[in-house]
Amino acid sequence: MRTVLISGGGIAGPVLAHWLRHHGFVPTVVERAPSPRSGGQAVDIRGVALRVVERMGLPEQLDRVRTRMRGMSLLGPDGKEIHRSTEVAYSSGRLDSADIEVLREDLVRIVYERTRADVEYLFGDSVTALDEDESGVRVGFAHGPSRTFDLVVGADGLHSTVRRLAFGPEEQFVRHLGSYVSVFGAENLLGLDDWQVWLRDGDIGFGVMPVRDNAELRIAFGFESEPLGADLRTEEALRRRVADRLAALPWAEGARLAEAARTAPDFYCDAMAQIHLDRWSRGRVVLLGDAAYCPSPLSGQGTSLALVGAHELAACLAKAGGDHGEAYAAYERRMRPFVALNQALATENGGGPAAEESVEQAKNAFALDG
Repeated sequence: MRTVLISGGGIAGPVLAHWLRHHGFVPTVVERAPSPRSGGQAVDIRGVALRVVERMGLPEQLDRVRTRMRGMSLLGPDGKEIHRSTEVAYSSGRLDSADIEVLREDLVRIVYERTRADVEYLFGDSVTALDEDESGVRVGFAHGPSRTFDLVVGADGLHSTVRRLAFGPEEQFVRHLGSYVSVFGAENLLGLDDWQVWLRDGDIGFGVMPVRDNAELRIAFGFESEPLGADLRTEEALRRRVADRLAALPWAEGARLAEAARTAPDFYCDAMAQIHLDRWSRGRVVLLGDAAYCPSPLSGQGTSLALVGAHELAACLAKAGGDHGEAYAAYERRMRPFVALNQALATENGGGPAAEESVEQAKNAFALDG
């Protein structure tokens, strides 16, 4: 049986591990965090990705934790409602859709629990070196001893270490989309009841949605900006920027949201960006999910691409009898058109009915192998 190291314990990596085990491979997942990551925004499982979670036997578990929004309000800068809808929510699209919206941390936990019994997980560690020869890839780790694997998969996100080690500096592959997004949690200080609110004021905008039976909020705050220098990308600097912009709002609740940004233990902020590579593999190393083809949160399709990509990479490896060259080539041939359609959702659609039609086409423009 072939051994596969997967760097990244988010969504793509553990889903790939599930399908590799299904096909007779021996996967190991290494994750920098000390345990499955918590925090993060709500994510959508759409179109063909629903077939992946169905094949994994997860719909019942996902249904128990899915969000159940009744609608949304759009607010002006002063907090006064200027529009409302009980048909559409900005976070997930049409409320009568078959798509599933769940918190990212819930999806991570569910997939981890499904795989932990027959997949080796190395938490609190990370890849530091890759040395490939004809027999495999010798992998260096930050804390554990070096080990050799037949194949290595980088499923370690936008700032992938595996991609940097195998392909070079990320600056070659990142396309900045002109803004940053921050996500953090808070208690339900707005008293929202299965109802989300969105506000736009000049070059900033944000959404607030209740989760955990309305006990908590998830706040997604975006601001327009060219790429920030290293001194402005520290967590402290980004927290300060987000909190200051919220505090400056004419809406009275801005001050409380600003304090939540200052104190949230799960504060996250990063560029809206995409990843574009001419090839997703080099030798025995291959990239998956955001590490290979991040579409950015603006597309709404990152999670679905991760789920579908993981299923297809495993299927291609199985069909090729473990011949990684043949399998990786087939994986790219199958996935690239689907990736291109979904990345375009973030860069080419201006909203309205045409954009909705593009979303429907993109999320269903693929047929699973097998």
